[in-house]
Amino acid sequence: MPKAKFENIYQDLKQKIESQEYPYQELLPSENTMVDIYGCSRNTIRRAVAELAEDGYVQSLHGKGVRVIYQPVDQASFTIGGIESFKESAARNHKKTHTNVVQFAEITADERISAKTGFPAGSELYYIQRVRYLEDKALILDVNMFLKSVVPGLTKKIAEKSIYEYIENELGMAIITSKRKMTVERATEIDEKYLELNDYNCLAVITGQTYNADGIMFEYTQSRHRPDYFCFQDTATRKR
Repeated sequence: MPKAKFENIYQDLKQKIESQEYPYQELLPSENTMVDIYGCSRNTIRRAVAELAEDGYVQSLHGKGVRVIYQPVDQASFTIGGIESFKESAARNHKKTHTNVVQFAEITADERISAKTGFPAGSELYYIQRVRYLEDKALILDVNMFLKSVVPGLTKKIAEKSIYEYIENELGMAIITSKRKMTVERATEIDEKYLELNDYNCLAVITGQTYNADGIMFEYTQSRHRPDYFCFQDTATRKR
C-alpha cells in the first residue's frame, strides 16, 4: 500500500530538520509556501506538521508560524515515544555505525523464557545477539528474540543490516506498538566480553516487547547501553 501524501511530506521535513537545512529555532516555510512546494492541500501540510510536533521536532506558534525545536545530540539518542531501529537512530544522529552478529540461533521457549519475555511456552524463536558499533566503538549489546511464525526467514545477514527494514519492506508487516522498561543494571561477563566498558560497571538497559497490527507480540529485546553514550529523549506536553 502506497504511503499517504502527508507521510512523504513528514519524512521530507523531518530529514531537512535533522540535517539542519531548517535549523533549531528557525521557522519552517509558511503554510502557503509548503502547499506550493509539495503540491497538496493545507490539510495535508497541517497533518504532516502535527506529526512533527507530536514527535518533538516543531512547535506551532499562533500567528507566527511553526518553529523548529529539534536539536541534534552527541550521544546515541533514541526516542522514547517512537519506535526506531538502531540503523534509523544512527542515521538521524549522523553517526557512523556497523553491527556484528555474535550469536544467531533458533530456540524453543521454555517456561523460564516464557516468563521473562511474554512469548508462550513452546514458541519457536530466533535468538540473536548483536554488538552495535558507533564511530567504531562497541557500545550497545542487543539481545533479540523474534517469533519465527510471524517473522519467518530471518538470517544472520539480515540481522547485520536491519531486521525492521526486512519486516516492513520484505514481509510487509506493520510495526505498531512497543512496551518498554528502562533500568540500570550491573555489567555481566557477556557485557564485558563484547562492549568497551572502560571503567563502567553498569549499563542502561531498555527491555521491550513489540507488537504488530494484529496485536501479536513478535519481538522481545533487551538493549544494553554503555551509560556515557546513552540518551533516551522525549518531548512532553502539559495537559490541563
